[in-house]
Amino acid sequence: MNIRLFKPNLGREELEAVRDAFERSWIGLGPRVNEFEVAWGNYLGCKEAIALNSATAALHLALAVFRFSEGKKVLVPSMTFSATASAVLYNRLEPVFVDSDPSTLGMSLDDLDRKYDEDCVAVMPVHYAGHPVPMELLVPWARQRSLKIIEDCAHSPGSIYKGIRLGLWGDIGCYSFEEKKLMTTGDGGMICSNDPELLKDVRAMRWVGIDKDNWKTAQQYTAVNHDAMHWFYELRTLGYKYNMNDLAASIGLVQLKKLDSMNYIRSARISKYMNLLKRNPNIQLLVPFQPQEYGYQMFGVRVNNKNETIIHLKRKGIATGCHYTPLSSQPLFSRWGRNCPYVEKEVDRCITLPLHTDLSQVDVEYIASELLEVAT
Repeated sequence: MNIRLFKPNLGREELEAVRDAFERSWIGLGPRVNEFEVAWGNYLGCKEAIALNSATAALHLALAVFRFSEGKKVLVPSMTFSATASAVLYNRLEPVFVDSDPSTLGMSLDDLDRKYDEDCVAVMPVHYAGHPVPMELLVPWARQRSLKIIEDCAHSPGSIYKGIRLGLWGDIGCYSFEEKKLMTTGDGGMICSNDPELLKDVRAMRWVGIDKDNWKTAQQYTAVNHDAMHWFYELRTLGYKYNMNDLAASIGLVQLKKLDSMNYIRSARISKYMNLLKRNPNIQLLVPFQPQEYGYQMFGVRVNNKNETIIHLKRKGIATGCHYTPLSSQPLFSRWGRNCPYVEKEVDRCITLPLHTDLSQVDVEYIASELLEVAT
């Protein structure tokens, strides 16, 4: 046995899409990126969607568009990937780490309320593992305090919560298409909003400050109108090299068509896990999974003998992980950390188990049987 923790679902369709980009000899920022943006915006039902090279870039620019004063504070969960809080530092702001809800491991709304002060300007909820933060409670809380809401949806593309797509509850939603996510472009991300005015500078910000696409410039160069100033551009805002390219977008266009079906397969595997693992009362689910309702990027459990369990599964050819080490425990964030006691301790019980579309029912049965044998 050699069971991977994560594995992207890639096939002939993605390969043919990349081949098409090669044959067109346009693999940078081009028409496929625009097509992917339109397709994603239509799928999500949002008014503006802009493709980037990562969700990290999306989070960075999501904060940057508000032009907050240096030193202001942003409320972020401790239990998340480094990008969520790193984006705060990129913008010369200060992270305020919020402890986890004991059930969901998402933001604790009680701790969120305790950590808030008048220097806070934004809150960044993360739908951890794909399980929704109670946005119907968080949004009015934030609006009453004039906080901007940036949703980190790296784990939850495709999910609908109480009739609204995750990512459209707040001001801006950020998505990840990194190789381990629910759909992939290899690396990539998307920034979205129902307020196009908020993102009006992002196309320039993603491409070194230039507010027009390469491929549009090339088309103008060959236009009949000889007065077309194809070479002309202006720099009005500080930009970064954050654009998606046509190779990634070509893969994304295919992956988007498969997203719902891939989420369905993942949900079936989670249901199988849950049915098998309920036999051992010592095994607690990582989050209160509802696979019939939401798409999950990760599946995991909580056990009291974490290290012993990981070693046992490794010997049996089963890859595991731990997502994540709380940011409030990390040296980079020590100035603002060691203030989330629940998750800083509870992480010592958390294990991520294999979950991907190539994981078979037999694989799940094997993993569960080994876990049932060792977990206490």
